[in-house]
Amino acid sequence: MSAVSATSKQTLYLDLKRRILTLDLAPGIDLDEVSISQAYGLSRTPLRDVFRQLAGEGYITIVGNRGAYVSPMDHKTIKEFFQTAPMVYSAISRLAVSNTTHVQLRKLKQVQVKFRQAASELAVSELVFYNDQFHSIIGDMADNRYLKSSLDRLLIDHARIAQTFYDRKHAKEGDRLKKAVQQHDELIDAIDSGDADAAVTVTLEHWELSRSQAELFVSADPIPVDLVAV
Repeated sequence: MSAVSATSKQTLYLDLKRRILTLDLAPGIDLDEVSISQAYGLSRTPLRDVFRQLAGEGYITIVGNRGAYVSPMDHKTIKEFFQTAPMVYSAISRLAVSNTTHVQLRKLKQVQVKFRQAASELAVSELVFYNDQFHSIIGDMADNRYLKSSLDRLLIDHARIAQTFYDRKHAKEGDRLKKAVQQHDELIDAIDSGDADAAVTVTLEHWELSRSQAELFVSADPIPVDLVAV
């Protein structure tokens, strides 16, 4: 494989991941091989290599000879997400305290700088993307292949769910973004100081912030009766 095609494959892989996480590619949408191949200068074989990699990670679904589509989010998916996430996140944080390296901790702090900047600008897509990166790095710190695979799948839907409700209006309510940034900082401090109990406590508080924010989105204000009657 040429260096150009290898670079194009990596670019396609990263672009599709980001577009899925930020809902630029909606859940369930078909991925057109012809247009994607042309856009990235790839033949079908390397394109399908990328698709298989993304499918293995949970970003897309491949159905026989019928092509590929972005993994859907249905009621069952969301229900299982909310049941599973706090268990996996807290276990990941506890292990991260024991197994992190200085290089990983430095990388986590660098991503937090970008997350804080996105929060200050209310840049929603950037906010979602760097939040995903932040928690993925903590997953790497935990150094547990079983938990990491579960975390990676959870983070896909966490990012997509967050994108639907973390709009500029709701982000301002109750200083939720400010609190999220603060909790990231507290989690970094807990990992850095080797305090596993504190890391788990902050993680669960951070999860509760996400869960309560989701409720704001799904519990929409009712349509006024007079408008319904019209």
